[in-house]
Amino acid sequence: MRLSSAALIAVVASSASSYISSFQLQHGLTQRRNGAAMERVTSLQAFKLKEGETKNMFEGPAPLVKERDACGVGFIANTKSGEEFGTHKVLQQGLTALDCMEHRGACGGDGISGDGAGIMTQIPWKLFSEYRSENCPKPGVGMVFLPQQEDRRNSVKEVIEKVCEANELEFLGWREVPVDPSALGPQARDAVPSMWQMFVKAPKRLDDDEETRDGFERTLYLVRRRILVELEKAGLKWEDANSETYFASFSSATIVYKGMVQGCVLPQFYKDLQDEDFTTKFVIYHRRFSTNTNPKWPLAQPMRVVGHNGEINTLVGNVNWVKAREKSKALPECELEDLVNAENTDNIVMMCNTQDVPNVLEPLVDLGRSDSANLDAVFELMTKSRHRAPCALMSLVPTAYENEPALSNNPEIVDFYKFHGGLLEAWDGPALLVYSDGKSIGASLDRNGLRPARYSITSDGTVYMMSETGVVDLEESDIVQKGRLGPGQMINVDLATGEFKDNIAIKSEIASRHPYGEWVKQGRKDVTKMTFADDRLYDDATTTFAQGTFGWGLEDIGMQIQDMAGSAKETTYSMGDDAPIAVLSERPHTPYNYFKQRFAQVTNPPIDPLREGVVMSVAMTLGKKESIYKVSEKGARLIHLESPVLNSNEMDRIASFAEPENGGFEQATISTRYSLADGPDGIKDAIEAICDKAVEDVRNGVEVLILSDKSADQAELDGTTYIPPMIAVGAVHHRLIDEGLRMDTGIVIETGSAWSTHHFACLVGYGANAVHPYLALETVKQWHGSKRTQSMMKAGKLDNTTLDEAQQNYRKAVENGLLKILSKMGISLLSSYQGAQIFEAMGLGEEVIDTSFKGTTSRIGGVSLSDIAQETAMMRPETADEKAKLINYGYYKPVPKKGEYHVNSSDLAKLLHDAIGLDKTVSAATDRDEAENDGVKPKNAANYEIFKKSLESAPLANIRDLLDFESDRESISIDEVEPAAEIMKRFCTGAMSLGALSREAHETLAIAVNRVGGKSNSGEGGEDTVRIKDLSDVDEKGRSPTYPHLAGLKNGDSANSYIHQVASGRFGVTPEFLTTAKQLEIKMAQGAKPGEGGQLPGPKVSDYIATLRASKPGVTLISPPPHHDIYSIEDLAQLIHDLHAINESAGVSVKLVSSIGIGTVACGVAKAQADVIQISGGDGGTGASPLSSIKHAGMPWEMGLSEAHSALLNNGLRDRVTLRVDGGIRTGRDLAIAAMMGAEEFGFGTIAMIAEGCVMARVCHLNTCPVGVTSQKEELRKKFPGTPEHVVNFFMFVAEEIRELMAHLGYSKFEDLIGRADLLKESEEQLARIAKTKGVTLSGFFGSIPESKDDRAFLRATPAEGGGLKDSVVHVNGGSSDLDREMCNHEDVKAAIEKNSGDTAVSFNIKNTDRSTCAMLAGDISRQYGNKGLDGNLNINIFGSAGQSFGAFTLPGMKLRLTGEANDYVGKGMHGGEIVVLPEADAGFVAADSSIVGNACLYGATGGDFHANGRAGERFCVRNSGAYAVCEGTGDHCCEYMTGGVVVALGTVGRNVGAGMTGGIGYFYDEDGRFDERVNGEIVKFQRVGSAAGELQLRNMIERHFEKTGSEKAEAILDNWDEEKVKFWQVYPPSEAQSAVVSDTIVGETVKVSATAPSEELCYLPVGAGLSPDQTTRCAD
Repeated sequence: MRLSSAALIAVVASSASSYISSFQLQHGLTQRRNGAAMERVTSLQAFKLKEGETKNMFEGPAPLVKERDACGVGFIANTKSGEEFGTHKVLQQGLTALDCMEHRGACGGDGISGDGAGIMTQIPWKLFSEYRSENCPKPGVGMVFLPQQEDRRNSVKEVIEKVCEANELEFLGWREVPVDPSALGPQARDAVPSMWQMFVKAPKRLDDDEETRDGFERTLYLVRRRILVELEKAGLKWEDANSETYFASFSSATIVYKGMVQGCVLPQFYKDLQDEDFTTKFVIYHRRFSTNTNPKWPLAQPMRVVGHNGEINTLVGNVNWVKAREKSKALPECELEDLVNAENTDNIVMMCNTQDVPNVLEPLVDLGRSDSANLDAVFELMTKSRHRAPCALMSLVPTAYENEPALSNNPEIVDFYKFHGGLLEAWDGPALLVYSDGKSIGASLDRNGLRPARYSITSDGTVYMMSETGVVDLEESDIVQKGRLGPGQMINVDLATGEFKDNIAIKSEIASRHPYGEWVKQGRKDVTKMTFADDRLYDDATTTFAQGTFGWGLEDIGMQIQDMAGSAKETTYSMGDDAPIAVLSERPHTPYNYFKQRFAQVTNPPIDPLREGVVMSVAMTLGKKESIYKVSEKGARLIHLESPVLNSNEMDRIASFAEPENGGFEQATISTRYSLADGPDGIKDAIEAICDKAVEDVRNGVEVLILSDKSADQAELDGTTYIPPMIAVGAVHHRLIDEGLRMDTGIVIETGSAWSTHHFACLVGYGANAVHPYLALETVKQWHGSKRTQSMMKAGKLDNTTLDEAQQNYRKAVENGLLKILSKMGISLLSSYQGAQIFEAMGLGEEVIDTSFKGTTSRIGGVSLSDIAQETAMMRPETADEKAKLINYGYYKPVPKKGEYHVNSSDLAKLLHDAIGLDKTVSAATDRDEAENDGVKPKNAANYEIFKKSLESAPLANIRDLLDFESDRESISIDEVEPAAEIMKRFCTGAMSLGALSREAHETLAIAVNRVGGKSNSGEGGEDTVRIKDLSDVDEKGRSPTYPHLAGLKNGDSANSYIHQVASGRFGVTPEFLTTAKQLEIKMAQGAKPGEGGQLPGPKVSDYIATLRASKPGVTLISPPPHHDIYSIEDLAQLIHDLHAINESAGVSVKLVSSIGIGTVACGVAKAQADVIQISGGDGGTGASPLSSIKHAGMPWEMGLSEAHSALLNNGLRDRVTLRVDGGIRTGRDLAIAAMMGAEEFGFGTIAMIAEGCVMARVCHLNTCPVGVTSQKEELRKKFPGTPEHVVNFFMFVAEEIRELMAHLGYSKFEDLIGRADLLKESEEQLARIAKTKGVTLSGFFGSIPESKDDRAFLRATPAEGGGLKDSVVHVNGGSSDLDREMCNHEDVKAAIEKNSGDTAVSFNIKNTDRSTCAMLAGDISRQYGNKGLDGNLNINIFGSAGQSFGAFTLPGMKLRLTGEANDYVGKGMHGGEIVVLPEADAGFVAADSSIVGNACLYGATGGDFHANGRAGERFCVRNSGAYAVCEGTGDHCCEYMTGGVVVALGTVGRNVGAGMTGGIGYFYDEDGRFDERVNGEIVKFQRVGSAAGELQLRNMIERHFEKTGSEKAEAILDNWDEEKVKFWQVYPPSEAQSAVVSDTIVGETVKVSATAPSEELCYLPVGAGLSPDQTTRCAD
């Protein structure tokens, strides 16, 4: 309970001495009674572990917490050239390509050892001639990593030979692989294995197998797995990095050479690769980027069959389900003894259960391995069964086949995916997979297309597939086809015949092997969405009582049910989550609230359920699942659910399938209720009972298991309680897995305790196949029938809905919420999310985890099962009032009395305002001009003490509340402590955008933090260029005509934010915005809603805000998730490279959100050359966000910061980056704790807003802020009470508080506290205050922080960068920017910029390793001339294959002409000028049919003209707000999130055109008459080009395109204009509906046909006019 202001004033005196002594009390600093110095504490070990406790910071699946990776990958296949064994040229080209993708990889901590590089080839039989013979022409060849130590190595070899001989593999000999260790870096050399090859002859029993060699391959595969088991049995397994035994390959067809090296080092290390006798028909190459600095040799790729660029987001679930399959049947172990007989080995690899006999075969999957290794293992096993490689990959990584226009003529492919989708949950995540089983080679892309993949085919039949085009130097005259893999697409080359098959050809061939459609039709039962029942389950009184027992509160109905049932949307709310975490709360919480949703950041992207939902699905299945390795008709016998949210009619339909004539799906219902009389401990027996019953039922053939907590009537509700459904489903799910029964049944949860989207996600995530939320549907009925709801409908405050519509709305809101939660983790299918356990628990004890949530991380302990039962009982209504009306718990909005505590309250705001001298009644709307000092009262230290005391005496809320300080030295005088001015240099403001905040609030914060020497942050909305210059026009009253709306200004003040943020929406990102920043921040995630994009409600998009963001006034702005150009770690590295290129003097910071695994992510970010890493807590504020995101995603910063700091230190990367933290930091105590956990800089968000007048009204999203802090309404903005002085006063108080703390701890320099976790301890007093449990412990987690008392080198930059202060050092781009530097230093270019007039022409050659080309030049021009650019023309002619981000941030006056091709992100952030890309004149392919630029071209463009004589990839013109672009076809998602500009596509496009498009125009040439299938009609409309203005605009853009590129396609269209123009569709959003080009109703308007012209008026033409020949030339040139 908080004390009243009066009580606090009584406690705290106003004198300075009282201020200091109370400070000591607050921070637990003890003094001797005689007044001597503080007693010295000698312990240096932070958080001593308790008995039986272990360090747990990095506990969890290894791919999550220890190492993640990404890469560049590709293959070359030529079956025509050379003899039987291919050519050496193919190998050489592969090695060249590998070297040219070096920038997609990274190096270890020594800066030399690569993270991994490797190749897979055909076995080089000429090189191995001495091991071949007439009767054994192609032996099995093993590439084996053996221990360095000779005695260990010999022991291992002996076991290998014995196992081979025992399985009839005649051993032909060992070959030591010739290597050159001197080529390795120090780390690689220390860990390098001893490299050997082994040769074995096929068993005689397999003589008839020679043609297919399938039996021999199966024997080699099984023997390899057997060898590793026998080595472990013999005790020949060691932990040393250089003593691991690993088979890189063991096959008679393929071989893998790989290692912990850079690409260029691979052929230096492996001398075989230089040998002319090393010939092959194909090569797969792979370069790895690891987040770890100590990567292991076996983790390099390719794996045994796959080279993987990506991350499997569903890995935990995939592994769990594979293990569940392995245990699903019993098979006599003796049947595994014969690993030679072809029929027997065939049976072994086709049966699930044979993979889980660890004393016979090495386990198939293991969460200790990487995601790539696990995927490779399952894929390899499937290829060893009767799946062909393309078939296996189609099953594992399916395309989004539903409603896919490209598959409308191939129903057999759709049927294939329907069949396999029921059998196997997708391995979902961004992935480019290159594969070979020795019979074919190919590549496939994930369903979202979130990896680049290009290919070329030459006249000699060679197929080149690569992550980037240009990695192999090819003559364009030799190329007959250029293409790209789109989302979910595949290509395949038959290595025997050389036949190339594209996506449809290979998939149709695979899908036609079985009658999948017939099987599905006969075996599958479908449950489609049915109408909802109107009848009530309970009367109102019983319903209210039931709601109370299940933990419902008034807010859940008034906010969530009303929004979900009323408008089919989840509740939007604002601010952050300032309520206590569930385990610390004094109020009862459901178990759901102990779980935080995980989300993707950096190494894999979140995806977009709002605009790219076409690739997502919530469909689920019920029933028994058959083996994934053996295809049969039985696999189709399942119940298919259109929705996982079931109503009573659908439950009845499922029940009808139990009838033998209707499928015979046996069903059983198990009640999860138990007697109240059993007490809290009764829950344990109840759980055991339902698990036993579930096992019994499933063994008896039950295929649909219903776990129900439904009561028949009030009497049953009165006498019983229930097992919370999360506990129940988790316990049953894991028990059935342990018993080998989980694959035999589906689980339906019938519960009254599920109403929020988070609840459904938790239930499915822990094993439920579907949920029947009977009480939520009952509540919708109760709400709909209430007088209040009906009157609101009549008054027009709610949409008028029928009862059925209201329930449909509720279900739709849940489904959309589930898609959003999936998308945060980059997952597309709910079936892949099921059982994946993609959560972190916070506050659950070991007993609970072991019972229901095995494998889930819970790092601070917490409640037991009895505690949960007790907490569940606390929810039961006891009094008459409680039974009559639900409690308002106040979990979202603060309420008095029984409401939840909220840290940021209006009371707290008042206390702080009193301390800093702010009167909220003084503003421009009142009498500010007349008030002395603008109404700013003197700051008051005593009042600040009251403010602090209110927090100290408040209920527990955060993890840091459980900590105390423990110094290792005596106190010192405060005079010895560094001044507050030095400390405040570490202060930053949170990234709050202009738009979320008013101009007054945004500019006041910037001026204040700049005034104290800190770092202000623009947020993601851009900034007015007027803010660039310091103020020099301030009068004696503190007023400036530049900022007439602000008060309290001083000459020399700067409103230019120190940090300029670049977010996924790219709002306001122009060259000048980038070059006027001192630091550039990449927003990967936001604390209040990680995994989602920003959101600015339409009413807040004023004319001013719309101008800054290049958007339309009044139109809601939703940023996409960060996946368009940040879909992996190497792509983040590219964006960092782009920003370092345009502004070399600015550091780049990357904003992350606290979550398990953030340590390894932070390591990757550091290796990607970031200068600053910001860790935000999951409780951060927001202007608008879905409610469940605010409450249920993201962990406390205390955990994320500690993990990031520890991982960076452990990996030797801590000196490369500065760590910044934010999220609910309010006081000096918070800041000191953050410093001790590793932070060097500190962000203030909500509390800084309070310091300028915020009163915590929590209406930011409604644009009705009563004090104008977060409103764009003029009348409310005038009520803004804040001045920079108020904020400065707050910062001064915090700095002085820190100084007092430092003095008592005995530290004079703040930096000496950084990373000193040994100065922290658990507070026994605070732990004792936890009401719910005694199970919370922090020592296991925080005890994992490395001790850094003596080694403080991490506080300075690396020696290579001078070793100075990190804040003064900026990483610079390496050789990848050399071409840019050459351009900028070219005498003609420098002269042209200086002269600023006339035309200048220069020429350069380019290659794919030249990245961000022209960005440095754009930066030089912007610094001199701003966004307007040059008055003259700088014509730059470039020849070759351009690397990523070619032409980024170009400005007016820059004219780039690229003859060749380009990769991803061409024209990123283009602001003006011109980019033309065209093929060489003698190209052997048809330009209009071939890919010439990559994905996400013109992302965030704000102007300029673009012409590509060829096709573009996915997401063309995403977030374009001003560019005029012409290309000859695109992939999916064209014009996504577009807010301005014009796009013309002269060829076919992929699906989802115009998704989220709120401005601009698109013209699309419809060659195949199916364009209408490809448009996302949620916002845009489309029509034939009917207006004169539209036709004029279209024709002139095509004419310009022809003149610039010589396009044959453009010429053909123009030559037959009258016939061809009718084939164009015009796409437009509502904001353009009345424009001249869309509607003929407007007369006299001009039409824009180009974004760039020497004279602006030439860009426009009167309607009805045409360009004269002279104008055409001038406008084009």
